[in-house]
Amino acid sequence: MKKIIFLAALFYISCQPIWSQGIAATNEYVKELTSDWQGERFDDGRPKVSDALLERLKKIQMEEAWGYLRNKGYNNQYDGDWEILHPDDVMTGRALTAQYMPLRKDYKNLVKMKGAEENRDTVGGSNSWPIEILRPGDVYVADGYGRVIDGTLIGSNLGNAIYANSKNGVVFDGGVRDVAGLMDIDGFNGWWRGQDPSYIQEEMLTSINTPIRIGRATVLPGDVVLANRYGIVFIPAHLLADLVLSSEIVALRDQFGFQRLREKTYTPGQIDTGWTDAIKSDFRDWLKKYPDNKLPMTRKELNDHLNAKAN
Repeated sequence: MKKIIFLAALFYISCQPIWSQGIAATNEYVKELTSDWQGERFDDGRPKVSDALLERLKKIQMEEAWGYLRNKGYNNQYDGDWEILHPDDVMTGRALTAQYMPLRKDYKNLVKMKGAEENRDTVGGSNSWPIEILRPGDVYVADGYGRVIDGTLIGSNLGNAIYANSKNGVVFDGGVRDVAGLMDIDGFNGWWRGQDPSYIQEEMLTSINTPIRIGRATVLPGDVVLANRYGIVFIPAHLLADLVLSSEIVALRDQFGFQRLREKTYTPGQIDTGWTDAIKSDFRDWLKKYPDNKLPMTRKELNDHLNAKAN
């Protein structure tokens, strides 16, 4: 009986397709990683969040985004302590992830072979491979394990290629070189650990569009990036719309509260704690008079959200 079971199992295994891991994750795997997303996707499987939401996200405070994610049980989506090319600017976008590791000869040979099978350019360095598949609105997010000296993932040449493909910037847990040249790329921005004149060496690309670690954050392909002078938060795509709307309403509540405090309508204690029904009613009346063209969301989005909270 045991022999029959063994032979049956062996036959089953032999009938299964042989699976081979490539450099880039398959779109099926990316869909599994981001299965909570129910919207449109790119052909590589990553969630295709709207450009309009990415633009609205730029006005969201880091603490609001961080707090929303913590309340949803996502406690490891933020990292700080960055060198920033243009610290006064805010960057949002869809993460295209890449992982780098210290060079190992046999593994490097396999990476090059797999890259050739995927029709990638094997003449130049593999650090150009993620750049070649960037789309407008992408942010190139790379785990360079914090290496700066001899771990410079781009210089001005690759920086120009990144901006040409994505019209956006980068987040590198690693280093860059030729910052003066990168500064000359109009519209490009970057968050990285440091800069050094050295070229990348003894380091290799190992995967594209797989889960990576950026400092203390876990990042999946298609996560939404919010980066500013106060740090970076990586937002699961399926949470973005509600995060943006909820944060915008918090900003409106703050605006209302500040105005009423200046008018001395309420005391700080009344505004800074749970609102009474009278204050809530006052806030709703205040919102009704708020100009539609100055709302960060549509009037319908606002009303639907408030009605849902009331029920």
